[in-house]
Amino acid sequence: MSAVLNDPIPLIRPMGAEDLDAVLVVEHNAYTHPWSVGIMRDCLRVGYSCWVCEVGNELVGHAVMSVAIGEAHLLNICVDPQWQGRGVGRRLLRRMFRIARERDADTMFLEVRDTNLGARGLYESEGFGEIGRRRDYYPAIRGREDAIVYAKAIL
Repeated sequence: MSAVLNDPIPLIRPMGAEDLDAVLVVEHNAYTHPWSVGIMRDCLRVGYSCWVCEVGNELVGHAVMSVAIGEAHLLNICVDPQWQGRGVGRRLLRRMFRIARERDADTMFLEVRDTNLGARGLYESEGFGEIGRRRDYYPAIRGREDAIVYAKAIL
């Protein structure tokens, strides 16, 4: 008997400078206010933990995290809208947990748009709890939008 995979298996690997064009496509597909190529380059340059997720030959998501002094800060996790709801974001988030633990972080923090209910649902299902709100934190199509601050103990 032979097994046939109908869907390619997602591959999560470190982001490199050669990935930036594809990463920016995902950013622009997913966000009204995407990160710039300069911000992404800076994240790579300073040594943040930057990862991409590929399915087949297609880059479908990425994550950026900083880790210092026992704390991990998930700065960006982004999945192309065509791939949202299919486990890519959860896979990236769980990889970030593992990396943070390997680097001796005991808590992970993140901010998310108040209106990003899909992401908020993911974070809450993975054990994050709301610890605060940053008023008018994000630019929005009409003015500004609040950020919800989440934290999770990861050790």
